[in-house]
Amino acid sequence: MHVSDVAWIVTLVALVLVLLFDVFVIGRKPHEPTTKECVAAISFYVAAALGFAVFVWYHWGNQYAGEFVAGWLTEYSLSIDNLFIFLIIMAKMKVPRQLQQYALMVGIILALVFRGVFIALGAAVIERFAWVFFIFGAYLVYTAYGLVKDYLEQDVEEEVSDNFAIRFIKRRFRFADEFHGTKLRVKRDQTKMFTPMLLVIVALGSTDLLFALDSIPAIYGLTQQAYLVFTANVFALMGLRQLYFLIGGMLKKLVYLSIGLAVILAFIGVKLVLHALKHYHVIGFEVSLGLSLAVLVGTLVITTVASLIKSAHTPPSVSE
Repeated sequence: MHVSDVAWIVTLVALVLVLLFDVFVIGRKPHEPTTKECVAAISFYVAAALGFAVFVWYHWGNQYAGEFVAGWLTEYSLSIDNLFIFLIIMAKMKVPRQLQQYALMVGIILALVFRGVFIALGAAVIERFAWVFFIFGAYLVYTAYGLVKDYLEQDVEEEVSDNFAIRFIKRRFRFADEFHGTKLRVKRDQTKMFTPMLLVIVALGSTDLLFALDSIPAIYGLTQQAYLVFTANVFALMGLRQLYFLIGGMLKKLVYLSIGLAVILAFIGVKLVLHALKHYHVIGFEVSLGLSLAVLVGTLVITTVASLIKSAHTPPSVSE
């Protein structure tokens, strides 16, 4: 798959324009978006992703279009799991609803930056060292095991509530007790101090960094084209801010989401190992794109349906 410099430049410019527009709107008036706003934005971004898949199909064929769709679905699924962690962070840090949209936008921008760095590093490493697929595959299987373990132990809140990055800056800087809009620093009694918004951004950023470590090896298990990896990540992150407000409550009902993601990551991990074995002529086959798409879509559908059935038959807790 040959992607011209013009295609890369146009893609990057389009992304920057979208982000600048979004940041400008949020910067002027941080607010909790309405259901109508959320539905319109999500519909637009999903349609844009599918339109881009058609664009890839037209220019480079079915194989690469399928790889983009598989990568986009995987990254979108992982990003939804990321939203659940964001919900916990927002609740733990008592972020006002009208400020959560701003915090989420910053978190998404940080996610794009981190993933962009890891995509570039991943592409460079894969091009030179095919054996890295063994490491990626093993890491994804281990991550899948961790997701199942966390689900069984239900210890996610403890992991994200006060991580190393948060503890580090708390020990070294003074913080105000309350939020001051989107400001990161204020002056109180002639003393400059940071606001809790900085802690929120650090928490979201450190979470994004950890998720990038999972998501990039996962998508490289579906396509080795850096352009498709990058665009799939971008489209997966766009609209997450609105999705957070639209189905924030429903995320808690997706009780089997971690299990579904564990299945997907383990499957991709095995696929990566088989790909590496074929590269070194140990075996003569690898997992097809069609099977990958079937497993991805099937797992997501089964996970969602099973979660909703389970939630429907589970009485709400007192806190809810």
